[in-house]
Amino acid sequence: MLEVRNIQTCYGNIQALKNVSLTINEGEIVTLIGANGAGKSTTLMSICGVISPRQGEILFRGEPIHRLNAEKIVSLGICQVPEGRHIFPQMSVLENLEMGAFLRKDKGGIKSDIEHAFERFPILGRRRHQAGGTLSGGEQQMLAISRALLSRPSLLLLDEPSLGLAPLIIKQIFEIIRKINAESNTTVFLVEQNANQALKIAHRGYVMENGVITLEDRAENLLSNEDVKKAYLGM
Repeated sequence: MLEVRNIQTCYGNIQALKNVSLTINEGEIVTLIGANGAGKSTTLMSICGVISPRQGEILFRGEPIHRLNAEKIVSLGICQVPEGRHIFPQMSVLENLEMGAFLRKDKGGIKSDIEHAFERFPILGRRRHQAGGTLSGGEQQMLAISRALLSRPSLLLLDEPSLGLAPLIIKQIFEIIRKINAESNTTVFLVEQNANQALKIAHRGYVMENGVITLEDRAENLLSNEDVKKAYLGM
């Protein structure tokens, strides 16, 4: 579904990504783990059009997307849930969800998808008219994921969904990511510092260090890899 080929992405004169290559197959959950500042978020932003790579290319279903703007990339079926959630705090839960469907014209389908979001996250249904900024961190993450799903993405990009959340909420969020993948066949690319939780739900994983992919394997193999255990799993 997605192929990243030798991309180099820079912030001014600082090179954040150095010849990064990876692939994501349809129906997979693929995770990218690494320390803070390794280049994980930059990888996502390069894919979704926030930053353009200086070199290399990114293909989605065989077509190049690395020179397209973010709105066009969303219309192709790629949507990102950014780090820190970035919901619209003054808007209601319902209005936030409606913003997720801003490129869609099928009013009946949008209404059905919103109700499905409330079924998946009942707390959002009960607070549909409440301002998004008054929700807890976990509830805001549920809202951010639901808002992204309103665009009906075929590829969902998740940037640090567990950041700042309590352990019980983290467990719930990862279980919901797994269900979204299993029930709707939505392909997921998950960037996460919580390597243990991410690898437990992923099919495959990549390890990034200082803007370079240093390791790639099936998720269960990375969980048992001694170097990964020491560096990222606290073992």
